[in-house]
Amino acid sequence: MLNRQINDFRDRKPFGPRWPVLVVTALILLLFGAFSYADNRVMGEVQFEGATKVERDSGVWIDGQYLGYLKELKGDKKVMLLPGEHEITVRQAGLDDFVRKIVVEPGQKQTVRVAMQKSAGWQMPSITSTLKLTVQPNRAAVFLDDHYVGHVGEFGGKFRSMQIAPGKHRIKIELAGYRTFETEIDLLAGQKSEVKTDLVKGSIKQNDGMIKQVAQQAASNPR
Repeated sequence: MLNRQINDFRDRKPFGPRWPVLVVTALILLLFGAFSYADNRVMGEVQFEGATKVERDSGVWIDGQYLGYLKELKGDKKVMLLPGEHEITVRQAGLDDFVRKIVVEPGQKQTVRVAMQKSAGWQMPSITSTLKLTVQPNRAAVFLDDHYVGHVGEFGGKFRSMQIAPGKHRIKIELAGYRTFETEIDLLAGQKSEVKTDLVKGSIKQNDGMIKQVAQQAASNPR
């Protein structure tokens, strides 16, 4: 009886049949953590501060690529860039582009303070129509007749909408990682309309390129 118990003890695997899998998994997690730490030391972080709500709702482009609106670029959306020179452009309808060139150093953090200025020739149309956008994700960029006018969240909800001149307009909504949504509207003076859609996920190559262009803000840009 005693010999049988000893043999059973010898044959027993101390960690069960799954212990090699657990060890490999632990090693992978450790290596992933080490690589992530190394990446963070190589990359530099850029933070943004806006003087007013206008700046904080403005769209941010880095090296010609739209990233989102200023106040959301933190936490899991924080901006990490490779070392070197980068160009930052912040845009909002009716305002001059804010453009800065920065040099990112490895493992360092820097803050870009954004202050927008009103465009000299910009004015609201005297007669307007109202357009509301109900689109997800609401951080997507909105282009009216090929001019950037803001992000979706600025033109949706109970009290937010876009004031535009009556007539025909082309609406494009874009976000990296989603297919471009495009539609045309034809509004009468004083008419209220709404565009509802959910962007379909896809490759960045399926954008039509508006969010990658350095779009010029026209003085007559309606909003």
